[in-house]
Amino acid sequence: MQIAGNLLIGQKAVRGTNGLIRGLDAATGTALEPAFGGATRADLDAACELARSAFDIYREAPLEARARFLESIAQNILDLGDSLIERCVVESGLPRARVEGERGRTVGQLRLFAAVVRDGRFLGVRIDPAQPERKPLPRPDLRLRHIALGPVAVFGASNFPLAFSVVGGDTASALAAGCPVIVKAHSAHPGTSELVGLATQKAVRDCGMPEGTFSLLFDSGLEIGQALVGDRRIKAVGFTGSRAGGMALVNVAATRCEPIPVFAEMSSINPVLLFPTALKRRAEAIGEAFAGALVLGAGQFCTNPGLVLAVDGPDLDRFVAAASAALSATPAATMLTPGIRKAYEAAVGRAAQHAGVSVLVHGGEATTQHQGQAVLFSTTADAFRRHPELHEEIFGASSLVVRCPDMESMRDIVESLEGQLTTALHIDDADHADARTFLPVLERRAGRILANGFGTGVEVGHAMVHGGPYPATSDSRSTSVGSLAIHRFLRPVCYQDMPETLLPVELHQENPLELHRLIDGQPETRT
Repeated sequence: MQIAGNLLIGQKAVRGTNGLIRGLDAATGTALEPAFGGATRADLDAACELARSAFDIYREAPLEARARFLESIAQNILDLGDSLIERCVVESGLPRARVEGERGRTVGQLRLFAAVVRDGRFLGVRIDPAQPERKPLPRPDLRLRHIALGPVAVFGASNFPLAFSVVGGDTASALAAGCPVIVKAHSAHPGTSELVGLATQKAVRDCGMPEGTFSLLFDSGLEIGQALVGDRRIKAVGFTGSRAGGMALVNVAATRCEPIPVFAEMSSINPVLLFPTALKRRAEAIGEAFAGALVLGAGQFCTNPGLVLAVDGPDLDRFVAAASAALSATPAATMLTPGIRKAYEAAVGRAAQHAGVSVLVHGGEATTQHQGQAVLFSTTADAFRRHPELHEEIFGASSLVVRCPDMESMRDIVESLEGQLTTALHIDDADHADARTFLPVLERRAGRILANGFGTGVEVGHAMVHGGPYPATSDSRSTSVGSLAIHRFLRPVCYQDMPETLLPVELHQENPLELHRLIDGQPETRT
């Protein structure tokens, strides 16, 4: 498969004519070939109409066929081989090992959702049989299943060019649910996006899915992305990016004639809480591990540990010394785009000039204008409370240590925080009593609570939650990673006293698909 700079509208490759997008070599800033044409309103309309016409066919595709389709996408991505890896490395500045790992995660997500589809439990089938003799009123026959919402718009992320982009978690879960997907590719990695889009387009064709099941658009500005969310045929949105970008899409979706849900992952500083006994016994080890988590991927993770809370004293000094030594020995790293690096430098510059903040250490100096230098700051609990701007995310390898006078002050600070994707507790057995008092607060603040680790490892599985209260996400009831992500793109439908010949096969009395079902609220016994 060759990169041509095209939009993918259903099974067609179309040259966009609405401005140009060029991928850049992240390490040098050199423009890459080819140039990509931005989508026009006519291109957008064509993609949306194809998705609309595909929806009723695709959502009723047999579960086995849909599962094989997801697996076909995964295999096609693997079949791209080094051409995908090499292009992604150049466009993102990420090391090869990281990109190969992300490809593995992308393939794993698709295969996980294939297994979810085959299992069928996501349909949530419930049957309450009629009770015509019930007094004082008979009960009708009630049967419920979940169906797909409709065509979904997915916005590719800058920091995960594979796992959160063209067929990342949002696309994989939407396709698994039975929703056609239109992806608005991220301009930072257009070549990577086209390659993965071509692999997906091929799977649509080879698996006999309707043409509009997948389309890929490029946008030279903001017009097409916002118009995509505003299009009446789009029924949900998946987004990973900045708070400003996410909320702009939320507002577009909310002001439509038919408002739709936007599942936006936006902003999180992922606090790390160091409890006294753990800090006393393991300050150096925690400090070194923290530094490693902070600089992972040049700090460009949504789960980057951007805040550390601990009681002030000699043990916290030991943690800071160990973290500082590790960071000072860490080379600067290439950031994803010039814009991201520029925003990072501006944010750390403001923090360094803040009257309530001290610079503890800088990492290795940047050797090119495209690299970001790690930095660790310190402040007091009082200053942190008085200055809300210190609560804001800095996207990159930057973190702030807050020195608290006591545990009560530390808990008060946690109460003052916005919603988070993750929070981490470093504890020993003797800290459990104190940690227990924090848990109710942390449960209200975060989607994932870790013990003795950092949030930068997001396992793709059935029990994972990658979400949280605003502004971590726009809808704290959902996750964008793991098998539960499929439920974002489903809704329940009840069929009352419907003749079996008109019922979907999932609800037939004899259970021909051998689904897990609830009968009168109890799991059905299957032979």
